[in-house]
Amino acid sequence: MAGYDEILSRYIPAQAVEDVLKLLYSANVQLKITRNRNTKLGDYRAPFKVKYHKISVNHDLNPYHFLLTLIHEFAHLKTWEAYKNTVRPHGNEWKEEFKKLMLPFLTEDIYPKDLLVILKKYMSNPSASTSNVQLLQHLRKYDANNEYLTLADLPDNSIFRIQNGFVFQKLEKMRKRYKCRRMDNKKIYLVSPLIEVFPIEKSA
Repeated sequence: MAGYDEILSRYIPAQAVEDVLKLLYSANVQLKITRNRNTKLGDYRAPFKVKYHKISVNHDLNPYHFLLTLIHEFAHLKTWEAYKNTVRPHGNEWKEEFKKLMLPFLTEDIYPKDLLVILKKYMSNPSASTSNVQLLQHLRKYDANNEYLTLADLPDNSIFRIQNGFVFQKLEKMRKRYKCRRMDNKKIYLVSPLIEVFPIEKSA
């Protein structure tokens, strides 16, 4: 894990580097920083076929979002160590680990005050962050490019493209996501309201 300190300093707030290093050194884990992935921000893989845990985080997250995602995935690691695969991925056991691991980072030295208020509220009962629209909206304000359109910005029935090239039509909102029809195969998908979209004008 040589060089983690230099790598982390590029992706998370400087004041968080030392504590994050302690977590990484405490576990037999490989951290991988990946390209942008539309379907997830981070990932945890248990050591089934290898002798170490694997955590990956998208490279393009802002420092506050990267830190939150990294600790989210590390909570999966700690939960697996305690319970293996006998509990739900985002069940109570994971929630307790996540809350415990995030606590040292919930300070104004690391997070801006406005974001800290939202984070503390979220951490009282954390869930998969990709499903928490309010939290993601606040995190998005700190993106280097926060001018992009999201699915939530489009009116119903809009036609749009996502980064992988697939074209959809926006339908009605469900509890947390929107129903969207993929135009090539007519199948219905549930899509995050905060996915980046590129509107397509309907033909006259």
